[in-house]
Amino acid sequence: MRALERILSGEFVNPDTLLGVIFYALVFLTLAWLSIRSLRVTLKRLEGGLLDHTTVTFLQRMGDALIWILALILYAHLIPELRSLGTALLTGASVASILIGLAAQSTLGNLIAGLSLLLYRPFQIGDSVQLTVPAGIQTGAIVDLTLGYTIIKTREDHEIVVPNSVMASQAIIKPAG
Repeated sequence: MRALERILSGEFVNPDTLLGVIFYALVFLTLAWLSIRSLRVTLKRLEGGLLDHTTVTFLQRMGDALIWILALILYAHLIPELRSLGTALLTGASVASILIGLAAQSTLGNLIAGLSLLLYRPFQIGDSVQLTVPAGIQTGAIVDLTLGYTIIKTREDHEIVVPNSVMASQAIIKPAG
């Protein structure tokens, strides 16, 4: 009977109470999980038609991260005890993002270059490419395009990991055939 009174009084969904905090945590976790699952199913359906494997993999990784971050921000904003903490964290994050941005210029450059490679599609996973590396000219097949790096496997079964900023700025030859 007491549980029914709590539900009817709104205590169960009130973010000021412990029950409300737990309830909304479960709701946000479930919504984030469902959103990620829906994103993956949608991207898999588009793969092979509108999107290639490279784009699907890239969008899945980006989408997963964005969904979790958004769920965390919305949850912190909803819970009154976390709201002031969220404001303080947001202020601290603003200062930290400037410092991190300055310290991680090459990493951010690789991320932006990865987005550029995804949009302009000069090559896809499975394409054979020839590029200049410190060891000389190498030919291999692209096996993965991550947020920061393109991974190429040579005929000799060597793996070459190339920063996306290099892949975006270097002339790449796609051999015929």
